[in-house]
Amino acid sequence: MIRVTVVSALAGAAMLGFSTGAIAAVAGEFGNYCAMGLVGGQKKITDCSISEKIGKKTYCFGNAAAKAEFMKDPEANIMKAQETFSTPAQ
Repeated sequence: MIRVTVVSALAGAAMLGFSTGAIAAVAGEFGNYCAMGLVGGQKKITDCSISEKIGKKTYCFGNAAAKAEFMKDPEANIMKAQETFSTPAQ
């Protein structure tokens, strides 16, 4: 009985570890900065929990409203975000 409990506990811990690692593995374009924030000239880091895959790249957003606004014209917004991201901090 004790062995079954220990094995179940270890299996559960392993599954939790794998799922947490998957969340942390999300890596977006622009170093996980909010893509819409970059469009507006601001560098705001996100946890990339709100994202959108466009082509082969993942873009992160600070909130759902920022994502919705960005998706109205993703091609133009990607170019604007790239400009801000490439500009050195002053």
